[in-house]
Formats: sequence, structure tokens, C-alpha cells
Amino acid sequence: MGKTSGTRDWAQIYAIYGIEQKHTLIFLFLNAIAFSVLSAAFLICFHPICVFLESFLFSSSAAARFSAGFFGAVTALSAVCLFFAAANFLYSAVPLRYEMAQRMVGSVGDWSSVKTALDLGCGRGILLNAVATQLKKTGSSGRVVGLDRSMSTTLSILRTAHIEGVQEYVTCREGDVRRLPFGDNYFDVVVSAVFLHTVGKEYGQKTVEAAAERMRVLGEAVRVLKPGGVGVVWDLVHVPEYVRRLQELRMEEIRVSKGVTAFMVKSHMVSFRKPSQLFVGPGEVRLDWRC
Repeated sequence: MGKTSGTRDWAQIYAIYGIEQKHTLIFLFLNAIAFSVLSAAFLICFHPICVFLESFLFSSSAAARFSAGFFGAVTALSAVCLFFAAANFLYSAVPLRYEMAQRMVGSVGDWSSVKTALDLGCGRGILLNAVATQLKKTGSSGRVVGLDRSMSTTLSILRTAHIEGVQEYVTCREGDVRRLPFGDNYFDVVVSAVFLHTVGKEYGQKTVEAAAERMRVLGEAVRVLKPGGVGVVWDLVHVPEYVRRLQELRMEEIRVSKGVTAFMVKSHMVSFRKPSQLFVGPGEVRLDWRC
């Protein structure tokens, strides 16, 4: 049996949801193995390598031994780093996502009055099914909508929802997160997990254009959220940007979790509540969520 994530066995979670971006994981493991073999070769053949280096590159035995030892150490360290990166990627891809989904659901608080929820960038449905499970536990008649950029994932999501026993609570839709196909003040809860940072990546992660695209999606999430509704976003790297934008949009109860290492970088969860009433003072311009 594998380690557990909450009350679930890791092997069970992997069996249900699988792994996205397998090519990245395979790339990391193959390179880790290659560097391991190379470092072992340096160790086993250290003396012949020193002789070769002394004969063709260096005039002294000490310099040859130092160079061989240095390159052997670098390859060994590279192998360790690559294995660590692969292990972190494997953990982040499913068990950590599952654990964070439970935390995100828990941060909402009262689910008894939730009738509609939205998962932006639902992917394989880990967070989507966690929300649906919570709705089922509370005996709610509500539903959660999973929005993704491609309908190719729909069958996979519906399959996992069926396995989790929450298919009647789940709906999948294809749409552009930059222009959500929903009216204003539509959802009681809006959530998103490790997705928002991917928006605008065609411009480059650190460009002004990419930041503007992420802010547009955040504004759309606020727009479709009902007054008094709760939003929860777990993401990598750009969370301080989200907090500033939420403050500009005058969201309430903005909270940021402690950092969690995911996919080799720091990640945070930010939650907020949309004001039940948003007062606009004299001379102030009414806020446009789409900006």
C-alpha cells in the first residue's frame, strides 16, 4: 500500500486520476538515470579517466585528478537534483493536488447554502470532484461546473466523477476563461487549482501581457461570483499579483496560506469573499470586473 493522503491511499488516487504531463516526468527520470550512470562511470573508471586527462589535457596528475573528481561530483549532484525534481513532480501532480483540494473545500466554510460552484481549469477533475463530494455530504441539490479550454477532457472527468460517485453533481463545459460564458453574480463559489499561472503563457510568464491576461481571468471570476460568495485560488508564483488585484476590486476577507512547494516552486492558496454590497463613494467610478 502507498502512503495516504488524508483518508485516501496514494495508489488509489493515482489509479483514478492518472498523471498529466507524463512526458515531463519521464524526461526527468531518464535524465536522472543518465546522470547516475555517468557518475557511477566516473567512480568506477576514476583512475583510467585521470590517466587519459593527464595524457591529453593536463600536465600534472593533481590537476587531472581534480578535474575528474569535480566532473564526477557534478554529475552525481545533478542526478540527485533530477531525482528530487521528478519525485516532487510526481507528488505534486496527484497527492498534493488532492490534499490541497481538500484544504480549498474546507476554506469555504458553509456549503449548505451553495447551489452553484465553478472550477476554473478543472483538468482531470481532482478539485471538481472534491467540491462535488462536499455538496453530496451536505445533502445539497447544487452542482459544480468544470470549465476547461478543451472538451477532450470531458469524458475523463465524467469517468472519474462516476468512480467517486458524484456524477450527478458534476457538469463540464468548454469555454474561454478570459470571457466566462456565464452571467454576472451567477456562482456561490468559484475555485481554481494550479491553473491561473498558465493563462497568457504564450506571451511569456513574466511579460506585462501575460500578467494582464491573468488579471482578466481573476476579474472574470469575481464578476460571476455572487455577492457574499467565496473564491479560492491555489496557484504558483503569481499569488502576490492576485492579492493586489483582489484588493483593488475591494474583495473582503482576503487570506493567503503558508507556502507549499509544488512543481519545484512556491505555491499559495488565496481565499476571498465578494462584498454583499459594494458602495461607490462620491466621485468614484464603479469598478469593472473585466478590467
